[in-house]
Amino acid sequence: MSSLSFSIIQSSLYWEDKTANLQMFEEKINSIKEKTEIVVLPEMFSTGFSMRPEALAENMDGSSVQWMKGMAAQKKIILTGSLIIQDGDHFYNRLLWVLPNGELGYYDKRHRFAFAGEDQYYTAGNKRLIAQVKGWRINLQICYDLRFPVWARQQTNEQGPEFDAIIYVANWPERRSHAWKTLLTARAIENQSYVIGVNRVGNDGNNIYHSGNSMVIDPLGEVLYHKEHDEDIFSITLQKESVENVRSRFPFWKDADSFYITQDQRQGTEK
Repeated sequence: MSSLSFSIIQSSLYWEDKTANLQMFEEKINSIKEKTEIVVLPEMFSTGFSMRPEALAENMDGSSVQWMKGMAAQKKIILTGSLIIQDGDHFYNRLLWVLPNGELGYYDKRHRFAFAGEDQYYTAGNKRLIAQVKGWRINLQICYDLRFPVWARQQTNEQGPEFDAIIYVANWPERRSHAWKTLLTARAIENQSYVIGVNRVGNDGNNIYHSGNSMVIDPLGEVLYHKEHDEDIFSITLQKESVENVRSRFPFWKDADSFYITQDQRQGTEK
């Protein structure tokens, strides 16, 4: 069974200032001394959770995407986080999964946060992305997706569950932090998988405060890491054997209801 090392960066963001955010995250990534294979940044890490895509969006050859490719190659890591991307005539809240060789996969946020008007500016995605790394399968999701368990739910077959970990990148406000912490734990327990939730801290341009509460949770729902309020860089090595042991000892996944998500298409990227 393989291990996989993650570094999660819980940070404040400069509001709608790509240059400042990219410089800041470059310094934070360069400061990581531990062995790491995957570095996880928050949702819309280059701008904050902005509803001005017409002013801030870039295409897939844009400066932030090129920065991600450069950092992944330089540090020999997989780098992931979401950006505001224009693709054709549509704007997306797009999570990129960038490999050291420059290849990438992406996931467009399915559930737009209508409470803040995200549905008025961004197009919903309709495909899940389950990345593959060293024999691990990782389900990639964004913020508000957390409230919709069917979209994250394991689809099992004779070979077993389809993923071993879920990553959520977020700009989740402090005023609803109880829901964030509770639902991250629920997703881990119900899917018998690791869950990694990476949130920002600090006030955004709308004076909405974010308390972080980034977490790493094991397949039994035990919290391996939790940080509130402060900026933090945390590295952890997870063991795939732990997932297999939980599923072998408690084979609850075998009793799950079968289901089908319309328009669901699994994609994969391999390191």
